[in-house]
Amino acid sequence: MTTPVLEARGLTRQFGHVRALDEADFEVYPGEVTALIGDNGAGKSTLVKALSGNLAVDSGVIKFEGEPITLTSPMQSSALGIETVYQDLALAPHLDPVQNVYLGREIMRPGLGGLLGLMNVKEMSKQSRHAFDELGATVRSLTDPVGAMSGGQRQAIAIARAVHWANKVVFLDEPTAALGVRQTKNVLETIRRVRDKGIAVVFISHSMPHVMEVSDRVQVLRLGHRAATVDTKDTNMEELVGLMTGASTRNVA
Repeated sequence: MTTPVLEARGLTRQFGHVRALDEADFEVYPGEVTALIGDNGAGKSTLVKALSGNLAVDSGVIKFEGEPITLTSPMQSSALGIETVYQDLALAPHLDPVQNVYLGREIMRPGLGGLLGLMNVKEMSKQSRHAFDELGATVRSLTDPVGAMSGGQRQAIAIARAVHWANKVVFLDEPTAALGVRQTKNVLETIRRVRDKGIAVVFISHSMPHVMEVSDRVQVLRLGHRAATVDTKDTNMEELVGLMTGASTRNVA
């Protein structure tokens, strides 16, 4: 494989007497889907926050394209091309899809329009529609508030927004949770399309069938430490569950 686009070595983070990360390792490569799995309390959320600039670590090294970096904020991660879709989606329900995609990144009109604070709504709408269409996202209206849309549509908007701004890594935290069969199928297909664009996708999920269906590799966290990393084609759901619970063991690659 090539150099990992994002890599963690020996990350440790403690909250009081609880060690959420215990010398955790992780890496993800361009153009692959890496599933990150683990039981509740395994450290998945803490690791994702650390790798997306939302949480400082006590020790360890984070590398971006082979070079050590210090992530201090989500804005820094975004500037590097790293975006995260959390379970709550972090959408503004009173705003429409276009406004959500460009929230904080609005395109201003050239000339005096920009000086007057006038947004180029036409251009933002055009680029948003392109982003949705490119991922096969079903967004029926660009002008209705997202709070009035279905869970599947909101999920599609959140993922399309992340992919629109990311060109290196996208973290997806339980993107199929609480979705119907058809909506779940669309999300998994979207993940494949993102991967095929050469972007690294980190897929955090408790659904072993979805992990087996969409991932190229699986990294297992247990008690804040990476217990195993395996190629999806070389494992099965029973082994993955065993690795999560400690019933099975496998060398960490």
